[in-house]
Amino acid sequence: MSWKKALTITTILTGATSVGIHLINKAIHISATIDHLLSSSSETYYDWKFGKIFYTKQGQGTPLLLVHDLTTSSSEYEWKNVIKTLAKTRTVYSLDLLGCGRSDKPNLTYTNYLYVQLINDFIKNVIKEKSDVIVTGQSSSFILGACQNNREIIDNIVMINPADIYTTAHIPTNSSRILTKLILLPLIGTLLYNILVRKDNIEKHFREYYFYDKSKIKHEEIMTYYEAAHYGNASSKYLFASLSGNYLTANIMLYLKDLSNSIFIVTGDNERNKSEAAEYQKILPSIEIFHITESGYLPQLETPDKLLEQIKICLNIE
Repeated sequence: MSWKKALTITTILTGATSVGIHLINKAIHISATIDHLLSSSSETYYDWKFGKIFYTKQGQGTPLLLVHDLTTSSSEYEWKNVIKTLAKTRTVYSLDLLGCGRSDKPNLTYTNYLYVQLINDFIKNVIKEKSDVIVTGQSSSFILGACQNNREIIDNIVMINPADIYTTAHIPTNSSRILTKLILLPLIGTLLYNILVRKDNIEKHFREYYFYDKSKIKHEEIMTYYEAAHYGNASSKYLFASLSGNYLTANIMLYLKDLSNSIFIVTGDNERNKSEAAEYQKILPSIEIFHITESGYLPQLETPDKLLEQIKICLNIE
């Protein structure tokens, strides 16, 4: 075989493979978003400097901002079972963070400070007055950072199963940087993202971590998280790449030591989350911790009534 023929065959095979991967990625996107579970009757956006931020506003009273966990499958949908009750006595804002849900998902390096800026700007420009905040998981780190950065924007803070202090402090390594670069590749990277964030992996996370009682998991919840992870034609992979590469490093101990806010932690019935909460209290003894029995990582979805009882105590809601 001449080198010209070999080159031609190689080019054809490469092109066919690329087309095949593209079609697979396209099929995954269509199957994940076909039900339009994230559609909203009220499409409101904050035009932020790095992209449009989707948010909702309900109720009247002292402002309360709800911030979902920082994963590519998370969105403000996380609060669907508690938001109406909270809106009876508060003006409740919930948003999709940059890179998540219906907000823009630009190709950039996502960092903890990026989200600190987002929270600062959202409260100053949209809410326009000091706000209480309820936040889940890893997002807790940049809420604390935003509070330290500007003491005039956040009042009381309720953290639901906040991220481990020491894990959040991990910095990028050579292996994590390589993984980030792989995910950012145009075709192969998107395929890798689609494999890692496939529906059965999300369902597994619900069963093993998000919920304590597996019988309470709803198919709609899994499918909505799956849709959120692929909304915008897999552009959530840019946030996923930064998370995988440990680019959202935060020194939570540094944040905590300077804060005088009333801070509360709510944990589910998981010993790991309980011990992680205790580490926060060691640094800042004024933190109060509440445990919800028979509940997992997302009590706002699994046991909303129990969570609302604790929120009412923390925020003095009647």
